[in-house]
Amino acid sequence: MRWRGQGGSSNIEDKRGIGVGGMAAGGGIGAVVIAIISMLLGVDPSGMVPGGGDPGAPGGAPTQTNAPPQPGQDTLYDFVSTIVRSTEQVWGAEFQKQGGQYQEPKLDVFTNRVQSGCGVAGSEVGPFYCPRDHKVYLDMSFFQELSQRFGASGQFADAYVIAHEVGHHVQSLTGVTDKVEEAVSRGAEREGPTGLSVRTELQADCYAGIWGSKSEQEKHWLDPGDVESAMNAAGAIGDDRLQKQARGEVAPESFTHGTSEQRVRWFKRGYDSGDMRQCDTFSAASL
Repeated sequence: MRWRGQGGSSNIEDKRGIGVGGMAAGGGIGAVVIAIISMLLGVDPSGMVPGGGDPGAPGGAPTQTNAPPQPGQDTLYDFVSTIVRSTEQVWGAEFQKQGGQYQEPKLDVFTNRVQSGCGVAGSEVGPFYCPRDHKVYLDMSFFQELSQRFGASGQFADAYVIAHEVGHHVQSLTGVTDKVEEAVSRGAEREGPTGLSVRTELQADCYAGIWGSKSEQEKHWLDPGDVESAMNAAGAIGDDRLQKQARGEVAPESFTHGTSEQRVRWFKRGYDSGDMRQCDTFSAASL
């Protein structure tokens, strides 16, 4: 992936090394399962952060602000910044085409633990988007986890992770997030093979595919095998595969993100079509 020299985003907040008080996310669930749940990408961590949601609690606020590194001093930071900038360009143009204006999200990079608008979250939660403060949160060590634990390597695979989280921001801006929460409050099923959580996550996968397609049309920065690496990442984090690895069995009733096959298919649908209308997972009779 030829990303160098493409320009970075001004919406990155570097919170690496900043101490945050409060309880770490996860409680007794265990780091591996938590990583599975939210690397499952896009989970609102508020329900997994006991006691961590009060930024006003003692020690709950950041103790310092880090200046972002100068370009060229931190390759991984530069990569993340470049991908975020590309999502801003793609979705800015997409919203403009539809007569709207894209509100760019912030992305916080952190180490170990971070205070988000959804509560205190630890690195084991994985990357996530918080709709309460419209921010993406990322401990960049997750990319190593993605490669080593889940066998999904490659820079476009890492970029897919970011694009998926930004896809949740798009859902927030278009009202999807609120509609899902309203439906759940009225009794609609959140989990399960056709639940609203699965439909939400598959749509974010589809939006990640749109970003991949549009960014390639503009920048021509992909190398052979890059798209396959992103699809491999999508497949590596399907509910069925992760549950099989963690439990030795698959429990469809607890699906939150879709199967490996579904995640790959919806990413590819977005990539092949480049059309948001093709990402309507909520009206799809079959996922």
